[in-house]
Amino acid sequence: MSITFENKTFHLRSSGSSLVMQVTSSGYLAHLYYGHALPDGDYRFETLAPVLPQGSFFPNPPQEDELVSLATAMMEYPCYGTGDFRPSAIAAVGADGSPAVDLRYVSHRIYAGKPAIPGLPATYAAEQDADTLEIDMQDHTGLVVTLIYTAFRDYPVITRSVRAENRGSHTITLERIYSSATDFPTSNYDLLHLWGSWAMERTPERTPLTHGGQRISSLRGSSGHIHNPFAALVEKDASEEMGEVFGFSLVYSGSFAIETEVDSLGQTRILCGINPDGFGWQLQPGEKFDTPETVMVYSDQGIGGMSRTYHKLYSRHLIRGPWRDRDRPIIINNWEATYFGFNEEKLLEIARAAAPLGIEMLVMDDGWFGRRDDDHSSLGDWYVDQNKLPLGLGHLSDELHKLGMQMGIWFEPEMISPDSDLYRAHPDWALQLPGRPNSPARWQYVLDMSRQDVQDYLFERISDILSCAKIEYVKWDFNRNLTEVGSALLPPERQKEVGHRYMLGLYALLERLLNAFPDLLLEGCSGGGGRFDPGMLYYSPQIWTSDDTDPIERLTIQYGTSIVYPPSSMSAHVSASPNHQTGRVTSLNTRGVVAMGGSFGYELDISKLSDSEKSEIADQIRQYHEYAPIIRDGSYYRLMNSHEAGAWEIVSDDGKTVLVGYVSVLVRVVNVRILKLRGLDENARYLDPASGLVYTGGALMHGGLNLSLLNLRDREAVMIKLVRVD
Repeated sequence: MSITFENKTFHLRSSGSSLVMQVTSSGYLAHLYYGHALPDGDYRFETLAPVLPQGSFFPNPPQEDELVSLATAMMEYPCYGTGDFRPSAIAAVGADGSPAVDLRYVSHRIYAGKPAIPGLPATYAAEQDADTLEIDMQDHTGLVVTLIYTAFRDYPVITRSVRAENRGSHTITLERIYSSATDFPTSNYDLLHLWGSWAMERTPERTPLTHGGQRISSLRGSSGHIHNPFAALVEKDASEEMGEVFGFSLVYSGSFAIETEVDSLGQTRILCGINPDGFGWQLQPGEKFDTPETVMVYSDQGIGGMSRTYHKLYSRHLIRGPWRDRDRPIIINNWEATYFGFNEEKLLEIARAAAPLGIEMLVMDDGWFGRRDDDHSSLGDWYVDQNKLPLGLGHLSDELHKLGMQMGIWFEPEMISPDSDLYRAHPDWALQLPGRPNSPARWQYVLDMSRQDVQDYLFERISDILSCAKIEYVKWDFNRNLTEVGSALLPPERQKEVGHRYMLGLYALLERLLNAFPDLLLEGCSGGGGRFDPGMLYYSPQIWTSDDTDPIERLTIQYGTSIVYPPSSMSAHVSASPNHQTGRVTSLNTRGVVAMGGSFGYELDISKLSDSEKSEIADQIRQYHEYAPIIRDGSYYRLMNSHEAGAWEIVSDDGKTVLVGYVSVLVRVVNVRILKLRGLDENARYLDPASGLVYTGGALMHGGLNLSLLNLRDREAVMIKLVRVD
């Protein structure tokens, strides 16, 4: 068992990390340590806690206690209003009207395995893979808060979530309830997070922690393009492959917040969970509320070590279903080829050109339903447009399968167009606030996913579409954020619940669909990567990384995404040149090398390409089939991301094959490019089949590959394969 309780002290040990906390004499839960794995020993764990000053501005606990002051002590789950003036994890209004909470230890349970979180996505583990600790804490109002921890045995991972239950006789309103709070005795860290915008998602930014607070958050009703629900505390001198890093990733797709604060004593607190702004949740007597899960990763091998842990964990213990372990089909999507201007014959023209090259699936994007000739109408009217597909989806699917291709289809189920039959029949189904006009974005509103009738309608329509033809794939889009977040079904005092109820409704619908169509491959999308988060990965094993398909832009987008998410989760397509977003001209080879950094596909009108271009695509597809298992299961190393070049490396699980992708962005007159590899066996020998050269692992890691010899020009790329030969 990786969790012990002795002398009122809990010690959680994952593979490589420890978390230690202690029940004080008055029942508080003091945080003592989180970091590198500690051995069991005779010393008292409380000696790990710093000795801090006290005084009139640092109030003492209400009873005699080992804690000097709640205002300075490191706390495991800090409460609002009872002496801790730093950001709190929980505030709840009881019968007395105050949001103050004072949680004290009641009991705990330790068991093998990992429980699911009702209604929410989360990592999963069998009894042999993890151990779980549940600690019950109680406030005098009857609010019982259960802190739930799972320690994975084979990864330096500890997950956390919280369950609140009203065991009192009066309504309790949760005003904030974070999934996790973690205190550190120093502030010797940088804050690493991923920021961006549409078509520029997940750009890494590393800044020093400062006294006071820093906040990464979304109020958009989705995780969003602007900030990803992830942050890491990075030791000041840590690098990509050296030093301590503490990662915090929230398994949630809605409005979130990650807060840090450095106090006057130099201690650091980081909190993760549902954004408390605009949030409220009424708990009637006997009711429970569960928070999303925070996945905490410790690394003493730098940012790259943290990333590889997230990759392995999310690939094996978050992504589910048959596609977790399968190579994904190579698809061609018609969006950039045709936009809305297509019919069955045009789609089949693309398919007839694609099939002989080895492309395995055609995905029909936006425009196949209602009267959808542009983005002004028809969302919600999920009925086939007979003008574009007069013989129906079944006929198109049959024709594709005759060509040896599968069929995929685009949906945007959470949206409704004001100009739609659905909105005219059910205007109350849109999110709305009484007396306020709805704000259109992209000429569409958002459906109220908290409503069961809305979920039932969408399940019926999507099921009918998927059942009327052989459809193996769905691209699930989400092209605007939530405004006027209210429900016509809820009373005024419960309107703050709508944002989270929306997410619960979405997750329930996704779960229902995947249960009904268990072999379906679902790809998430939100104007590209606007909802690229662990919550969606639980349902969709791959997500459209960005609407920006320019390979030079994608270098930074895929580099940043890889800090948390496995390469197999990143949908990456070869698109047309000049690129539709930037106008940049790049070779087909460069576009292919960059797209092979993820789940590979195409996004162009392949019927318009020359014979030589088609032949090159056939070669790319044969190459990707060889590389796909390594990209899915291998260990990923970020080697370079600068204005001059981008490079990455993937080492197969058995260590026998190494893939290196390199893109020369900007060539200089003196152009020395030495690329040092990682993760190899120092004494092993590696063959480059293309050149016939043999290197030792030590030479490749310490001397490096001299890519200057390739004489690559601007925007040229190469994929290098090395094979271990001893």
